Amino acid sequence: MYATNYHRASSVDEAVKLLSNADEGKYVSGGMTLIATMKQRLASPGDLVDLRHIPSLKGIRVDGRRVTIGAATTHAEVASSAAIHAVCPALCELAGMIGDPHVRHMGTIGGSVANNDPAADYPSAMLALNATIVTDRRQIAADDFFRGLFETALEGAELITSIAFDAPEKAGYAKFPNPASRYAMTGVFVAKGAGGVRVAVTGAGADGVFRQSDMEQALAANWSPDAVAGATVDPSSLLSDLHATAEYRANLIKVMAKRAVAAA
Repeated sequence: MYATNYHRASSVDEAVKLLSNADEGKYVSGGMTLIATMKQRLASPGDLVDLRHIPSLKGIRVDGRRVTIGAATTHAEVASSAAIHAVCPALCELAGMIGDPHVRHMGTIGGSVANNDPAADYPSAMLALNATIVTDRRQIAADDFFRGLFETALEGAELITSIAFDAPEKAGYAKFPNPASRYAMTGVFVAKGAGGVRVAVTGAGADGVFRQSDMEQALAANWSPDAVAGATVDPSSLLSDLHATAEYRANLIKVMAKRAVAAA
């Protein structure tokens, strides 16, 4: 490792101020992505602002069908939440599939969303659930938040404080995990709610998480696993790497979509 300044923030305002005053600073919560990239010398922040000790960033609240999750809430806490499971069990199942127990007890939903790794699980849930990303200064619709590989709408020292969404009537998630990292080689989250059907794909897009409009239309007409079988999936916009070709991922999208609908 190399020299870096560590700051332990006790409030959102303090965290934002600390990062605003740093030349090359980063927020860190669970550190599941940032610490790994620092060890590989792919990132070298001069300042780290620790968010783990800010009470207002933690906790889960369910009011009727409205779900609000603090940004510093861990994957394990989401996975084991009886309140979330009562209205949206698919999100609990997604959280329980992330990494291994160590990752789930350290990694946070806010960190995952802010990092926007193209193979992360949560971004697909945020898009499919039509979630709102709440920051220290505004509210951002998920459709406007994710802007490409590791890119989001966050600006400067802007900090995610919570995630909010209305629980859907039905939802399901299925992924084909990398056997080593458990990241999604392809993952599909489907949701049916008052605003219609939304289908989001992670782990497969060359430009990160995306919605699959053909499947949304098919499922809106016929909510069943068979409805997605005839959907068109263009491999030209998908990732091709040592794990899977674009054509293979195109087929995985259909397979995972069918499983997600069946799970819902």
